[in-house]
Amino acid sequence: MAARKKQITHADILPPAEYAAKRKELRQQVVALKRNRRIEVGPAATFYFECFETMLQQIQEMLYIEKGGAEQIAGELAAYNPLIPNGKELTATVMFEIDDPIRRGRFLARLGGVEGTAFIKLDGETVKGVPEEDQDRTNAEGKASSVQFIHFAFTPQQIALFREPNRQVVIGFSHPEYSHMAVLPEPVRAALSQDFEELCFAYDPTPELTG
Repeated sequence: MAARKKQITHADILPPAEYAAKRKELRQQVVALKRNRRIEVGPAATFYFECFETMLQQIQEMLYIEKGGAEQIAGELAAYNPLIPNGKELTATVMFEIDDPIRRGRFLARLGGVEGTAFIKLDGETVKGVPEEDQDRTNAEGKASSVQFIHFAFTPQQIALFREPNRQVVIGFSHPEYSHMAVLPEPVRAALSQDFEELCFAYDPTPELTG
């Protein structure tokens, strides 16, 4: 399995005309990739796990829509490169989706600090989510943003556990107003396992016996 790339550069970005010609095909490829990189947690939250391909597509789309040319590229790279997993983590865009704007506003007003309560659990291990530090995602009035960016940094031992086939992995929030969990389906766990570097997987859970 080829290692995933961890950084988008100018060389990865297609010229506008070339991207426009390939846009439909490229979008279909990313849609297929995303099917096993998302999970709903509770009635309103969905985790979308990012990778090089999803972030490259996002940048290409921003350039296509906003047409800022070469001057726009640096800003897009700075915004989206931090969300590409570094080989020892999973990164997710979390969206709280409620169609009715009044209900959504009331809901988010009770969710202050939710970005700091995300977790992943496996075999007694807990991986705490850490919000992306681009900006505060809960405002001074205690209202959470409907979009959160969260990193889950794993130890080598936790990576080894995560990559075991059919390992039960639970993801959720411990927020008092949104305490929900979900089990990752096996296709999702298997797909996300590819975000980790092979070198992180060198772990033997059996203690070595000494004579």
